[in-house]
Amino acid sequence: MAGKIKITLVRGLAGKPEVVRRNLQTLGLSRRQSSVVRDDDPATRGILRRVEHMVKVEELEG
Repeated sequence: MAGKIKITLVRGLAGKPEVVRRNLQTLGLSRRQSSVVRDDDPATRGILRRVEHMVKVEELEG
């Protein structure tokens, strides 16, 4: 079973390309300092690779 990860948006969206905005919207992040908990799966990791400069990722235990 896959674990969980907490994703926090640490950079604002102003001036960012539409592709980056869409990737963050797919993750459920729309405002700076907003956080979501998602399953740690390959699809989520693929999106995170594209926006890694804007988010903080924490692995959750349990």
